Amino acid sequence: MPQRRIEDFGLVSDMQTAALIGRDGTVEWACLPRFDSPAIFANLLGTEGNGFWRLGPATAEGCDPESTGRRYRGHTLVLENRWDTATGSVNVIDFMPPRGDDPPRLMRIVEGVDGHVAMASRLRMRMDYGSVVPWVETRGTRTRAVAGPDSLCLDTDVPTYGADLTTCSDFTVAQGERAAFSLTWNPSHLPLPAVPDAERALEETEKFWTGWAGRCTYDGPYRDAVVRSLLTLKALSHAPTGGIVAAPTTSLPEDLDGVRNWDYRFCWLRDAAVTLSALLRTGYRSEARAWASWLVRAVAGDPENLQIMYGIAGERQFPERELDWLSGYENARPVRVGNAARLQVQLDVFGELAETLHRARRAGLPAGPADHLQVTLIRSLEERWQEPDAGMWEVRGPRRHYVHSKVMAWVAVDRTVGLLESGVVSGPLERWRSLRETIHRDVCARGYDPGRNAFTQAYGSRELDAATLLIPQTGFLPPDDPRVVGTIEAVQRELTTPDGFVRRYDTDGARVGTDGLPGDEGAFLACSFWLADDLALLGRVDEARELFDRILSTRNDLGLLAEEWDGRRRRQVGNFPQAFSHVGLLDTALRLEQATALARPSRT
Repeated sequence: MPQRRIEDFGLVSDMQTAALIGRDGTVEWACLPRFDSPAIFANLLGTEGNGFWRLGPATAEGCDPESTGRRYRGHTLVLENRWDTATGSVNVIDFMPPRGDDPPRLMRIVEGVDGHVAMASRLRMRMDYGSVVPWVETRGTRTRAVAGPDSLCLDTDVPTYGADLTTCSDFTVAQGERAAFSLTWNPSHLPLPAVPDAERALEETEKFWTGWAGRCTYDGPYRDAVVRSLLTLKALSHAPTGGIVAAPTTSLPEDLDGVRNWDYRFCWLRDAAVTLSALLRTGYRSEARAWASWLVRAVAGDPENLQIMYGIAGERQFPERELDWLSGYENARPVRVGNAARLQVQLDVFGELAETLHRARRAGLPAGPADHLQVTLIRSLEERWQEPDAGMWEVRGPRRHYVHSKVMAWVAVDRTVGLLESGVVSGPLERWRSLRETIHRDVCARGYDPGRNAFTQAYGSRELDAATLLIPQTGFLPPDDPRVVGTIEAVQRELTTPDGFVRRYDTDGARVGTDGLPGDEGAFLACSFWLADDLALLGRVDEARELFDRILSTRNDLGLLAEEWDGRRRRQVGNFPQAFSHVGLLDTALRLEQATALARPSRT
C-alpha cells in the first residue's frame, strides 16, 4: 500500500485517545486505551504487518481506492468518507463515542446512499506497536483478540472470516441499508463488554460535539476554522484527568527521511498552558478548571523540580526508547516512544503557567490551590532565572541563556506581582517588583544586538530565533519599540522561507546545528502565526491577514494542521494534528478581530 501523506489523515477521538484514518478508509494509527498506550494499529510508522483496519469499496486487491470526498459532519468529530462507484454510492461514518465509564470504542457505520456497492473490511489487529500477533477467536457475531493484558472485541452482524492473520468481511450494501462495526478494547482478564448500539452511539456522539462547539463565543470571519481548531484541541484533552497532549502521534518526522522524530503523546506544560489560554478566550472555562486541578496534582510535592512535561495523569517517568521493528514514516527512523526532554530545564515554562493562570483569573475562575502553587514556583524561579537552559525548542545541545526563556521569566514574575497586588495571596511584593526590573534590564542589555537592531536567540549570539516574536505579545516591550520592530524585520528577512513561512531558527541542514541535531526541518507553523500577530499589533492588518490566509491554506481538507510545513515538497510534516499549531490559529484569528475593530472608524 502506498504511504499516505500526513495531511491525508482525519482524526477521531473520545477525549481519552484517538485514531487516524486515511482517505481510503484505513485506520493506520490507534492507541488504546489512552493516547500514550501502545498502538494496536501502527501501519502509519511501519507496514501493514504492524496493524491496520481498512473499510471501503472492494477491488480486485481488496479495498484500496481513495474516497471521492470526505468531511466532518457539521461541528463534530464524526468523520464521513464517501465513495461514488460505477454501481452506486456509499458513506463510511467513523467516530469514537465519548466514553465516560465505558471502554474505548472505534465505531464504523457503512451507509448505502445510491445503487449498491460491494464492500470489504480488512482488520489486522496487532498489539504493542505492531510487534505482537494476538490470539483471535470468533463466536457468532463477536470476534475477540487477546494478547497479554489487552483484549479487542469486534462486534458486527456482517459475517467474518480469517485469512492471512486478518479478520475479513465481504458484503454488499444497497441504498438505505446500513452495516455497523464496533471495535472495543478492554482488559483481557475482564468479561467481554456489552455489545454496543452503534446507531444510538452515533446520535449521542454528534449531539455531544455539536453542543460543545455551540459554546464558542467567537463569531468573526474565520469562525469555521476557529471552531475546527477548538474541536481538535478538545479532542487532544484527556477528560478524566484534565491533561492535554501535544499531539496524538509519535515520530512523524519534522525532516522527511531524518532523525527529528519525537513522541508528542504527553502533556507539555507550555502547550497545555497556551491551549487553555485559547479555550478561555473563546468561552470554555470548565476545561481551564480541570487543567488547573491537573497542574496542582502533577506538580504537587516537588514544585521546585518542575518538569516541562508530564504524563496524561501527571506521571513523571516515561523513558525514551526506540522501536527498531518499525521502519518509520516514509523510512524516517528511529521511531521513538517516551521523551527524554522531560529531564530538560526550560525556564520559559514558568512564564507560560503564570500567564495562563492570570488569564483564568481574568475570566472569572475563583481563587484556588493553583494560585498558591504559582507563588511557590516563582520562589524557585527567583533562584534559577540566571541559569542557562534548553530553551522552548528543547535543544539537545549545550544549555544557553536563551532570550525567550529570560523574557518568559519576566512574564512569570510580572504576572505574580499582579497576583500579589490583588491580595489573593501573599508574598514578597517589593522584592519581586525589583526582580521584575532586574530581569528586564538584563534581557535588554544582553539579549539585544544593537548592530543587528534585533533580539537574538541567546545572550552573546548573533543567531535569530522566531520565539523573540513573542516579546511584544507578552507586554515585555510595546510593539512599536524600535528594538521590537527591528527584530520583526530581521525575522522576516532571515527566517522566512521562499513561500512566506517562518522557520524557528537556522538549522543549517548540512551540519549538526545549534540544536544538537543533524538535518533540516520545515517551517514551524506556530512561528508563522506569531509573525502575523506582530504585524497586526503594528497596525499592518492587511499584511497580517494575507499571511494568516496563507497559513490557513496549508490545512488539509478537514481543517487539520501538523507541526510544520515543508515548502519544498508542499506538504505537512511533524506530529499530527498538533495542538501548538491550532492554538496559533486561534490566537491570530482573535488578534485580527481585535485589530480590525481598533482600525474601524468610530461612529459619531
